[in-house]
Amino acid sequence: MTAPSQRWGYIRIMSGTIIGGILGFYVMHRMEIRYKEKMNERLRKYEDELKRRMKREETLNEFEIEESSKF
Repeated sequence: MTAPSQRWGYIRIMSGTIIGGILGFYVMHRMEIRYKEKMNERLRKYEDELKRRMKREETLNEFEIEESSKF
């Protein structure tokens, strides 16, 4: 049989390990969610910029076609 202080030590170690694991999982989960949100926002901005560039190129192409057809 172990002494009460040794038993208390084991309980503290086990509870600390379990609580630390839960806390670590929660923190990593929150970090992953934030990272995914940030990447989705960057992807959305990139797609918007790509659409703007495509519209600009289409407008320039239409203008060039109109100019070349006049001559």
